[in-house]
Amino acid sequence: MACQPDRQARFPRDDGFHRELTRQVNAYFASTGRSRGANTAMVVKTITLLTWFAATYVLLVFVVSSVWAVVALCASLVLATAGIGFSVQHDANHGAYTKSALANRLLGFTLDMLGACSFIWRVKHNIAHHTYTNVDGSDDDMSVGVLARLAPEQRHFAAHKLQHLYLWPLYGFLLLKWHFTYDFKNLARGRVAGTRFKRPRGWDLVEVVLGKLAFFGLAFIIPAITHPLWTVVACYFAISFATSVMLAVVFQLAHCVEEAGFASADSNGRLPLGWAEHQVASTVDFAPRNRVLTWYVGGLNYQVEHHLFPRICHVHYPALSVIVKNVCRERGVRFNEHSTLRGAIASHWRWLRRMGEAPEPVAVRC
Repeated sequence: MACQPDRQARFPRDDGFHRELTRQVNAYFASTGRSRGANTAMVVKTITLLTWFAATYVLLVFVVSSVWAVVALCASLVLATAGIGFSVQHDANHGAYTKSALANRLLGFTLDMLGACSFIWRVKHNIAHHTYTNVDGSDDDMSVGVLARLAPEQRHFAAHKLQHLYLWPLYGFLLLKWHFTYDFKNLARGRVAGTRFKRPRGWDLVEVVLGKLAFFGLAFIIPAITHPLWTVVACYFAISFATSVMLAVVFQLAHCVEEAGFASADSNGRLPLGWAEHQVASTVDFAPRNRVLTWYVGGLNYQVEHHLFPRICHVHYPALSVIVKNVCRERGVRFNEHSTLRGAIASHWRWLRRMGEAPEPVAVRC
């Protein structure tokens, strides 16, 4: 996939921080003999999540009929869907699950079956977001139009004063947007935020089309064979809404919080920090000692480690965190972390309120 940013924002040359991180992480894998990809626990987790999803879907569509059973299974499908999104497709579409490009593509296709185009996601997430994290105009995750002000450089509107209240339910429309407009819009214009890409051809195009057909078939056509259409639509909306809130909040907790830094390029197109320092400054870990949360969200609570080493499977992040923190301490680079999930959510709420109340850009560390 050939991609090119419209704005040639440039990072300063590495001052040794990134090189030292890479050296110590390479030494860790060399000394332990571990693969950078999935281990047995990850394979078991993948099978568990996919089986959970498939069993719930079959029961919901073909077996149960009582209202309470439908409600319970919809909730189960939400958890299974979000779990696959957090863990399986995320690692696979980063090329972090295995060394096999084919296996990564096949597992990454689980995202297409859940309704979002993995081809577009790889541009939006792997390139636009991971390269220019929290850089307004380049990181598409920061761009929500007039609905909210997430970064200091963004324009302020009077309604933003209430964004810390109204944005939470609006998160529920994330997948609805991906399913019906976002993918098609970006495919048509060949661009995600400031990153242009060549439109899919060949097998890429086949995957895009098959993915959308598979999703609409699973979500609407197959259920409508045995259930009234209004019931199918109602279940779809409830499941997509709840799943969207979970996905959006988890990703927001790593970047849209008080401790995260935001940056913009100067008149010469230069960003203030080197790439690795920028990733640490713009990203925040949360609840690292919560093993259940770490398992379920696919290590996304270790976002600093993920941004520094996105092609390493998330099962290794707890171990890598020790290395990253030590190098940050030695180099005088600030490492940000919330000890609890509750603390991260509270920080996100305060950041939304702060950005809503500030009529002019404020100075933010980065």
